Amino acid sequence: MTAELRVLELYSGIGGMHYALKESGVAAQVVAAIDVNTTANEIYRHNFPDTPLWPKTIEGISLEEFNKLSFDMILMSPPCQPFTRIGLQGDTSDPRTKSFLYILDLLPRLATLPRFILLENVKGFETSSARESLVNTLKDCSYTFQEILVSPTSLGIPNSRLRYFLIAKAPPGSFSFETSSEIVEGFPLFKSSSHPAPAPPTSCPSTCPNERQEAVPADPEGVVLYKLETTRDADRKSNQNADLSVRQIQEFLELGSDPGGEEVEQEVSHYLLPPKTLLRYALLMDIVTPTCRRSVCFTKGYGHYVEGTGSVLQSCVEAEMHSVFRGLAELSPGEQEQEEKLRRLRTLRLRYFTPREIANLMGFPSSLAFPEGISTKQRYRVLGNSLNVRVVATLIQLMVS
Repeated sequence: MTAELRVLELYSGIGGMHYALKESGVAAQVVAAIDVNTTANEIYRHNFPDTPLWPKTIEGISLEEFNKLSFDMILMSPPCQPFTRIGLQGDTSDPRTKSFLYILDLLPRLATLPRFILLENVKGFETSSARESLVNTLKDCSYTFQEILVSPTSLGIPNSRLRYFLIAKAPPGSFSFETSSEIVEGFPLFKSSSHPAPAPPTSCPSTCPNERQEAVPADPEGVVLYKLETTRDADRKSNQNADLSVRQIQEFLELGSDPGGEEVEQEVSHYLLPPKTLLRYALLMDIVTPTCRRSVCFTKGYGHYVEGTGSVLQSCVEAEMHSVFRGLAELSPGEQEQEEKLRRLRTLRLRYFTPREIANLMGFPSSLAFPEGISTKQRYRVLGNSLNVRVVATLIQLMVS
């Protein structure tokens, strides 16, 4: 494909789709990006100053305005809150779905159907009425499409972020891989071996935790698990860390482990978990080390909430985590208990991943920059709402090949 594609980026956020388009190597130009989030728009404009950015609601844009853009591809990641498994699951009754339903109503009425459509959303979207409306609209317009559930671990990235994707191609086009009416797990394989195909996933680990886990008692050998979790979850984590097709977390860190130098130490101290958090949530945290090959889904609440928002890093690799937690269980209740508990927990030097490190795990290039005045909390929020750039780049390649 040699002609440059004209791309419309809906719900553009901080530009995850735009970065994915660039990484895919497909000749394309984003003719308009549309989003109403002021913080995300400020970041998008900072990184893509030459791309037209429309800070307006999608349903406020007329059919005529869309037709004037004359786009060949739509990239979109509609609001996920109506479909997330830990939310109210309002689906099409949620006001945040209104703009997506407007897109579906508008699509058949466009002067020219876009040749390609890529949609990303959370796991849970595949069982929604909104998804049913999407599929029916695509069928009415005679699109060929494939639904996919895939996590970044499929590309060797040590972060579980299972997401729903749909890629569609307008008639008379067809994909270079066999399509299925079922939702496939992992990347589809090309029909011809002459195309390099992404490696299929070894597993599709669960996305962000949405259920309180049961405590696991010590096993007969006296090993104390450090997190309130099921045996099944503990086994899954062990299996993930043993998967050599996935890279180690240390490859994605900017601060490293046990860093030296006063300046770096000061930077690390900014991300260390505060005492109250350590004492209250120690048993609920998902703790990883630099040599781990796994981490859980990072959400927009990371750095503000602890449980279910993402992994924390044990930055002191000399400390033995299980020994520390076994020691906590042996402490006798008393006035000094909390003080001693805190002292032992601090030896692990547990810290939050920095926004840059999360961006690395989510496939954003080093060129991603945040304008001055964007706080750490705001950076966590926009990253938690974003997507994995490398996964989307791979799907774009599959879609247009």
